[in-house]
Amino acid sequence: MGLSLTRAAQWTTDTSGTGKLELTPMNVFLLKEILHFVEQFSSQHPQEAKNVFEEPLHWSTTLVASDFKTDYDISDSDVQSQERDCEGNPLLQLSPPTVYVRSFSQLSKLVHLADDKKLEEVQACLEENRDPVVKILGPSFVSTLEKEDAHTDVLSLVDKVKEKDQGKNPEVKVKLFLLLQNMDNQLLSKCLKEIAGQVSLDPTAVKNEVELLKKFCSEGEKRVLKLVRYTSDYIFSNGCRSPLWRQVHGEICYLVIEPCDTETLYITCSSAGVFLNVGIKQEEEESGYERTSDMYKDLVTLLKSRSPHFAENINKQDFAVQELPSTQKIQHVELVDVEEQGQPQRSYEQQEKNVHEKARQQHTPNKAGGEKKYEPCPRWKNLGLMSPCGKAEENKPSKSSGEEKSGEIQENLGPGAKSKMKAEFSVSSFPGRLSSQKIKAEEKKPSKSSGEKSGEIQKRKLGSGAKSKMKAEFSVSSLPGRLSSQKIKTPAGSMPVEAFSESSSESEEEEEQPERRPESNTDLPSEYWQIQKLVKYLKGGDQTATVLTLCAMMDFNLMQETCQLAIRDVGGLEVLINLLDTDEVKCKIGSLKILRKISHNVQIRRTIVDMGGLQSIVKILDSPVKDLKALAAKTIANVARFRRARTTVRQYGGIKKLVKLLDCVPNLADLTANQEKDVEVARCGALALWSCSKSTKNKEAIRKAGGIPLLGRLLKSPHENMLIPVVGTLQECASEESYRIAIQMFGMIKDLVKNLSSDNDELQMHCASAIFKCAEDKQTRDLVRKYGGLQPLVLLLSKSDNKQLLAAATGAIWKCSISMENVAKFQEYKALETLVRLLSDQPEEVLVNVVGALGEFALIPANKANIRKCGGIKSLVNLLTGTNQALLVNVTKAVGACATDMDNMAIIDQLDGVRLVWSLLKNPSADVQSSAAWALCPCIKNAKDAGEMVRSLVGGLELIVNLLKSTNNEVLASICAAIAKIAKDKENLAVLTDHGVVPLLAKLTNTTDDRLRRHLAEAIGHCCMWGSNRASIGDAGAVAPLVRYLKSKDKAVHQSTAMALYQLSKNPNNCIAMHEKGVVKPLIHFMGSDDETLQEAAAGCVRNIRLLALANRNALLFR
Repeated sequence: MGLSLTRAAQWTTDTSGTGKLELTPMNVFLLKEILHFVEQFSSQHPQEAKNVFEEPLHWSTTLVASDFKTDYDISDSDVQSQERDCEGNPLLQLSPPTVYVRSFSQLSKLVHLADDKKLEEVQACLEENRDPVVKILGPSFVSTLEKEDAHTDVLSLVDKVKEKDQGKNPEVKVKLFLLLQNMDNQLLSKCLKEIAGQVSLDPTAVKNEVELLKKFCSEGEKRVLKLVRYTSDYIFSNGCRSPLWRQVHGEICYLVIEPCDTETLYITCSSAGVFLNVGIKQEEEESGYERTSDMYKDLVTLLKSRSPHFAENINKQDFAVQELPSTQKIQHVELVDVEEQGQPQRSYEQQEKNVHEKARQQHTPNKAGGEKKYEPCPRWKNLGLMSPCGKAEENKPSKSSGEEKSGEIQENLGPGAKSKMKAEFSVSSFPGRLSSQKIKAEEKKPSKSSGEKSGEIQKRKLGSGAKSKMKAEFSVSSLPGRLSSQKIKTPAGSMPVEAFSESSSESEEEEEQPERRPESNTDLPSEYWQIQKLVKYLKGGDQTATVLTLCAMMDFNLMQETCQLAIRDVGGLEVLINLLDTDEVKCKIGSLKILRKISHNVQIRRTIVDMGGLQSIVKILDSPVKDLKALAAKTIANVARFRRARTTVRQYGGIKKLVKLLDCVPNLADLTANQEKDVEVARCGALALWSCSKSTKNKEAIRKAGGIPLLGRLLKSPHENMLIPVVGTLQECASEESYRIAIQMFGMIKDLVKNLSSDNDELQMHCASAIFKCAEDKQTRDLVRKYGGLQPLVLLLSKSDNKQLLAAATGAIWKCSISMENVAKFQEYKALETLVRLLSDQPEEVLVNVVGALGEFALIPANKANIRKCGGIKSLVNLLTGTNQALLVNVTKAVGACATDMDNMAIIDQLDGVRLVWSLLKNPSADVQSSAAWALCPCIKNAKDAGEMVRSLVGGLELIVNLLKSTNNEVLASICAAIAKIAKDKENLAVLTDHGVVPLLAKLTNTTDDRLRRHLAEAIGHCCMWGSNRASIGDAGAVAPLVRYLKSKDKAVHQSTAMALYQLSKNPNNCIAMHEKGVVKPLIHFMGSDDETLQEAAAGCVRNIRLLALANRNALLFR
């Protein structure tokens, strides 16, 4: 447990400096292995289990006195074990909340008592005892043994310990040390195997990029970097340069890079990407591996963010030409945390740095010396400020008196008010065109400080205490369907408009939804014009007038689209967003209340993000005023319903701030007024996180910010309005494995099951959906049954009018029914009959789950007859004509399971179900193809006249043979299984042979997939029964690979392979090939198997080989 904990486990460091284990799949794997070791230790090593630890292991436990039964002395809340050491001290002592354990026997008993919280106990123990081996055996004892050679025998180690007189029972302690050391090595080995399949960035890609960067280290003007070197020259066989114990973390190599303009960078290249480390300068250093930066896609991306000189020069044309080969070489690399293929992973800090770099590049004057031609930015397009041809017309600004008036805003500000200094862009009233446009929002030279804003500054005198704000204002004519006096806020440091990438499952409907506007002014109601007047007062009024105007606006129905668009069209959105940056709490509250309501409109929330308003709202989350924080969170919940908004929230630190809002005390019976506000803030934070959690990166950000335990605590709240956003967030995040593990470990399944009995349909739906996603894991399925969650799920099926609830409930039932113990319970609650009734007149998302559940139910023989009696066979066959691929996969599985019953098969055949299943082999989806082929196996096996039925399907056999050319192993295995059934009929086998089945089967024999091996060998064995197929298979070189199958660990592979070899051994040339490959020895071993079929096949094959040898011997003797 030493090396595996320090080198393989993934630790985080909190503010106090104490390490915590992250909830990652790797850590959960380690915890489960250690838990298994501790549970089995007492029974496997009873003598070593009684050894008393040198120092007790202690940690904060969740166990209480009532959890301990016999063999313990209980006094109030304290517990002591009756088992004691030689000095009379208890080997286990509980003084809540801390427990002290001094032997493996007591440790094993404790984890058994923990029941479903075993992993949580092991995690707490390891976090509190970072080096448990030293505490168990003592530091001097461990250091003595660690100095010895790994090959030193046990007796020598015991003698060494006795020489130093280190305690009693040295033999037991040495054995215990070796057991712990062996377990540690096994853990590291297993971790390496786990990591092996997760590599996304390989050593070759890293090497290619490093070689490219070394070319930039040349002297002269083209020099971009001073130095690029590896810390180690030794290369392992897999291409990595990092030590083996660091390869467990997926690390490939370490680099030292010296940019021309910044300090030296120490970089780690790993399978997940590249990042800065503390400072690994030479190989074999034990420290310095800790990550100190965000993860980047590649070295170029990291260097761009750290070195302005590199970023500026790498983008020049001559360097761009050199960069192409590298891009081509590493284009297959994908990051662990990338949300959309091809998009770099960038943190908020990195984005912020790139803003100024992009600004410098954009403002660089043309080399030709002419004026720079401005292109309209995407933000103009979003706001309708584009000409029909897609380009903004360039004209020299005219200086008419009318434009001078519109270009200067003269306001009389009272004391304490803030003046707003703006550069106005005047646009002519020609429909759809921008003319006489004044574009001075961007200077051609980069600003001297990040705080300065681009744009022409119009200076004015301000009243005492007033603060200035500089804005870029776009004034547009008030033509119908156009924006009037629209103002776009461009704050310093704002994010560039770009194509953000989020999880591929997200909908784009809001991004593409067109704007619906009235065609003429006559259609607009009076409220539209009244709101426009109020917005004008809002622009020019003082503090008191502003508050009163905001109150007046709240009197309108702001949920009505006309009112929402009226605020936007007259430039009210920018004013409302500007108010968020003032110091007046009342103004902020009024503005947020309006923004919260109008942001229900798709176009409004897009415009808020375009104006940079979301950044201001995120800043308010740090406000000490709780009402402000709650309103800001509610507004974010509305705005963050499309992916660009969700990305903006994350990049400006909004996720961490929202998670911080969840920290409250929601479960107290009597809350003070202040605590009630905290609970409301937490509820609003949960609402915002729910909207943000639709992004894959945001889910990870919530987890890293510590959101899971806080959500788990809020899950115990008795209030439905709190539970709905909390459970909604959890079920959204449960698509990630790390969340499913955490939901199980933190005991949230019990709370989810409890809330299934709520009276609120929405809460029930989210709880069922969370269980649906989490029940992929067997332990979760067992916990749902343990806490009585199966019956409430069945009761939810009665609410057939609520399709969303029905889809969630049927999904949860489907996943829970994967465990046969749960199916038995479902039978008690009459779930099967209800599910069969749901096979008609339901949406596809419900049907997919219902059919999936019936497929699991049908694995129990008694349920096959019940499905038939309820009329389910006909309904299932009718669904075979659909087009939904997920539904077709489940339907074919259910039909195949039902076809194992002879009476069911008769109905399926009568309804022409076999033809429908066979036709699905033409489906482009590999999943549908394999599922259909698996379903055909029981259909062919149980049909009355299977041979004639198969021949009646025109082109069916040719289709089957052609699918042997598939590249999908699951398709190949299922097709081979179907061929094995078809080939039992001689006429069909002859047709298969004519279609070339033999060479295609022989070509597949080099596979290492045991599932494919099993069915491939079975198919080959049956195909040997026709003509010269045995000789053809041998000539195709299939015999030698088949002999290798006997080394597989799968017993089913042994049986089918032995049968195939027996059939092939009837050909003399095949016998010779088998004997040369050493087939006799494993076959003799299998002749002693308990499997009679395997025995007979192995014996038959050996007999044929022996007969050939005798015939050969006799021929030589009597020649």
